[in-house]
Amino acid sequence: MRRLRISGLLLAVCIFALLGFTSACRQDMHDQPKYVPLRQSEFFPNNQSARSFVEGTVARGSIPANASAQQTVQSPTGASGSPEDLFPFPITEEVLKRGQQRFNIYCSPCHSQIGDGNGMIVQRGFRKPPSFHTERLRQAPASHFFDVMTNGFGAMSSYAEQIPTNDRWSIIAYIRALQLSQNAPKALLNDEEQKRLNAGGQQK
Repeated sequence: MRRLRISGLLLAVCIFALLGFTSACRQDMHDQPKYVPLRQSEFFPNNQSARSFVEGTVARGSIPANASAQQTVQSPTGASGSPEDLFPFPITEEVLKRGQQRFNIYCSPCHSQIGDGNGMIVQRGFRKPPSFHTERLRQAPASHFFDVMTNGFGAMSSYAEQIPTNDRWSIIAYIRALQLSQNAPKALLNDEEQKRLNAGGQQK
């Protein structure tokens, strides 16, 4: 009698397990109704399976973040004046101060405050970025720096989420100021500065 009860219990367990297994094999979600793009449909009045975009809809990422540069532009000191080297707003002292502040927050940990690529992160053993004072980066257009900050480059990830568009341009303006400070033509120096420069050269 006891053996029959155990057998009946095992049978019941097997049945419930089988029911659970078969219910898990249903393909309702896998085979749910859907429309292939451009396939005809009777759901909408125009017999199309996909609705047209609302007028004026812009796909994310379809407009470059520097599109405003096509409007008001100013070429920084030493720039070639090509579209790739233009800024979307005038470069003022306020812009440079903003760029310096943002640069010191986001860029200096790797690039250092003078832009030579020897920031504190690098001193802790991480990969060293190139110096902004190399000939290649001094000749690089402003759009290059904007693209790197927006999309990332090499070991550097994108900063598009952390730094708004205008701040990116302000940082680039400050980078140009850093580059000029380390490689300024002698003709731009006043008499006193040229004397100090010559005196320093004689001491060496």
